[in-house]
Amino acid sequence: MATKKESVPDPARSLGLLWRTGDRNARSGLSVDAVVTAAMAIADSEGLEAVSMRRVAERLKVGTMSIYTHVPGKADLTELMVDSALGELYEDMDEPARAPGGWRGALMFVARSNWQLYQRHPWLLELTGARPVLGPHTSRKYEAELRPLDGLGLSDVEMDSVLTLVLTHVEATARALAAVTRTRQESGMTDSQWWFAIAPLLEKLIDGRQFPVASRVGASAGQAFDAASDPVHSMAFGLEVILDGVGALISGRSRG
Repeated sequence: MATKKESVPDPARSLGLLWRTGDRNARSGLSVDAVVTAAMAIADSEGLEAVSMRRVAERLKVGTMSIYTHVPGKADLTELMVDSALGELYEDMDEPARAPGGWRGALMFVARSNWQLYQRHPWLLELTGARPVLGPHTSRKYEAELRPLDGLGLSDVEMDSVLTLVLTHVEATARALAAVTRTRQESGMTDSQWWFAIAPLLEKLIDGRQFPVASRVGASAGQAFDAASDPVHSMAFGLEVILDGVGALISGRSRG
């Protein structure tokens, strides 16, 4: 089967692809959108590592070279996948601001929406990087998530920092949940089964008198979560604490 060497990343070309400048459907009906949709379906069912230009071509029942005509390489394809997935978040750019509960309710809506997106597309956690994907859906997401913070007395940098704090918390706990899920699948054991298996040896190795605080807290957390940790609880608890801090910041600005 014909293959093509991956092209060198080109930021200008990538932006053109993301914003669909000059995209034309082929006679076969093939388009950038069709390629991206097929790639996302593969990633959702088999993981990001299963996505290749050849696999996408097979799914679309076209030759591999036809895929390269629309998307030059996998680096471009993964950026397109990220931007497309982010387009699922909101109906319009005012949806978060319409959530009940003012700015706090809006940020909770933003957090839940991003959390649910990671559950639908866990491969997104493998594609978060230092540089954003500057596509249309990414831009709309940023606008939508900032609007509830506008007019609260925060500076522009503070607005960006508050949003970043919420989103990085969601990403971190979603990543932890993905790791827990993967460990359960690979080990073939639930957390309860794992704890039951190691508990007798652990009690012999660890002297609770030497680690009194850790023993007490660890036992309480283990009993509450039936596991070493609970990323779902961590997400909800941490979000409330973060929003309490944001509330204090906003109150301080209004008093000043």
